[in-house]
Amino acid sequence: MLPIRDRNPSGRTPHVSWGLIVLNVAVFLAYWPLGTDQSVARVFAEWGMVPARISTGEAMITPLTAMFVHGGWLHIGLNMLFLRIFGDNLEDEMGGPKFLGFYLLCGLIAFFVQYIAAPGSQVPVAGASGAVAGVMGGYFLMFPRARVDVALYLVVTVRVIAVPAWLLLSAWFVLQVWGGMATPAGSGSVAFWAHVGGFSAGVALTVPLWRMRGGRNFWHRFHGLPPHPSAGAAIPVVRRRGAKLPPPQSRGLFRRDQDQT
Repeated sequence: MLPIRDRNPSGRTPHVSWGLIVLNVAVFLAYWPLGTDQSVARVFAEWGMVPARISTGEAMITPLTAMFVHGGWLHIGLNMLFLRIFGDNLEDEMGGPKFLGFYLLCGLIAFFVQYIAAPGSQVPVAGASGAVAGVMGGYFLMFPRARVDVALYLVVTVRVIAVPAWLLLSAWFVLQVWGGMATPAGSGSVAFWAHVGGFSAGVALTVPLWRMRGGRNFWHRFHGLPPHPSAGAAIPVVRRRGAKLPPPQSRGLFRRDQDQT
């Protein structure tokens, strides 16, 4: 199963999401296609996060630089696809600068969790997976009922089905936890605990936004979906404790006059 798109386009161009995609691809193209095995290994050793070096106080900047280093076409392709699918609606809710800070912070937390899992590992850890997992976690909290189109690979054909985001992302998260528990930390080619840490950070860091939007009322108002571009922004109403708003038919300012022509 491979997510290919969601059915909830945002009302604005996600400039930060697209900028991150362009930056990641540009960095990848700078060292991978024409690089040798030795040059690529050197990039990973210098720009990737090596937990053992962090433990000795070296290369403390690498949790940041490692977010932009990928280990192949499939690695960067999946990460950028997931960022494209889940990033636009979350960026629309947060705003560009806050979304960028959110993305980077989720990535740093993801690398920290992976480091805690294997602080003595000599294997470089790299990729945007942790930061993108944070975006997925924020999407999971804000838009649980959003429909995501998934390509289902059968024996001789491919079928596209729509599944709710909460189901898809819950299944993905469970698989990451299972993979982390089944694979010795620092010995595999997939940083499962970075994915778990990034996703968990994304959920936790999005809680203030979710509560500010009304929490469960936000879900009820938009049915667990991203707000439609035509819905407009919610305007809060401030009133004294215990005061009641007049019935809808008496609100002359907002009442549609059915007699007008």
